[in-house]
Amino acid sequence: MLDIKGVKNKTMTINKNYLNLKDSYLFSTIAKRVREYSSENPTAKIIRMGIGDVTLPLTASVVSAMAKATAEMGEVANFKGYGDEQGYGFLRDAVKGYYSQKSVEINADEIFISDGAKSDIANVLDIFGLDNTVAIPNPVYPVYVDTNIMAGRKIVYMDGFEANNFLPMPDKKLKADIIYLCSPNNPTGAVYTKEQLTEWVDYANKNNAVILFDSAYEAFVQDKNLPTSIYQIKGAKTCAIEFCSLSKTAGFTGTRCGYTVVPKDLEREGKSLRNLWLRRQTTKFNGVPYIVQKGAEAVFSAQGQIEVNKNISYYMQNASLIAATLKDLGVWFCGAANAPYIWLKAPKGLDSWQLFDKLLTSANVVGTPGSGFGSNGEGYFRLSAFGNNELTAEAMERIKKAKMF
Repeated sequence: MLDIKGVKNKTMTINKNYLNLKDSYLFSTIAKRVREYSSENPTAKIIRMGIGDVTLPLTASVVSAMAKATAEMGEVANFKGYGDEQGYGFLRDAVKGYYSQKSVEINADEIFISDGAKSDIANVLDIFGLDNTVAIPNPVYPVYVDTNIMAGRKIVYMDGFEANNFLPMPDKKLKADIIYLCSPNNPTGAVYTKEQLTEWVDYANKNNAVILFDSAYEAFVQDKNLPTSIYQIKGAKTCAIEFCSLSKTAGFTGTRCGYTVVPKDLEREGKSLRNLWLRRQTTKFNGVPYIVQKGAEAVFSAQGQIEVNKNISYYMQNASLIAATLKDLGVWFCGAANAPYIWLKAPKGLDSWQLFDKLLTSANVVGTPGSGFGSNGEGYFRLSAFGNNELTAEAMERIKKAKMF
């Protein structure tokens, strides 16, 4: 086809990196299988322990704060239009105070309020070059992999397996510019120690790499000796960006709010990554709604923390029950002690999806096949503690009676 000047028009193209993605997102595949089974077995009472969605409602402090904020939005004197893309000062100050309780000093203008960790973990890639090599644990949360495949970056995988408790460590062979770490880990529930994170921070600073640290489950850590922020590690402010979310901590999966910390000390090629991220956000993000941010502020209040910790204890009771059941059955697992996830080994002769099908049909229990988190997840399975106490207990009894382990 020629245009009016006689020059051949170029055909519109798509981002062909998307063609390298798996056809379906892991949890979409799970949902499809469960729907099909339910339609064939309409009387089956299915207990869902797969997708890590919370079941307890927002706490009283959060609901009260959001209701008050909603009323304010109906008043001329208190109405809020566009807010700062990086978040209102009251919430950034609240997050700053939360870090202070961890003996971590962060400036308020290093904190960016977001609609959740998942979005920021993907969007932060905008400030990095496409020629960077990315190191990602295997197994791992699928978003880390998929977003880099979409961008066309080179990915190297860091092996997690039973021998290292599914916590990969740096070695001489590793050559990476961007490193994803998640602790407590999704899907395995494993948690890095201070000594282990120190090795990673030292590696990143020595090799001019940047750690993208996902701490979405930090509030579930019960062992006071374990770090809940990478900034509790000396030297981390010059090599790490931290992402956190209120989704699992405070039940904001449907409300959407989180935060990302980019220290001013973090520079590459003589440029502040904090300033690059600010520029990106002011261009591509309109911020989190005022009403939601007021609810999030309440999470960090003294009463809010009491309420949130009560909910976390509720979920950790489920984790303890699942762990006790697996111990009785002689099943290898990790997680549960400091995370809402339990990563268990499939019975001999079954792969991850075969165990999924067997649990679904024999016990009417839904979990997550480990292979969906990477090749090293094959032969393993994730159970979530984000359920009702009574239903979790019932699910454990069903698994015992099914005698599949």
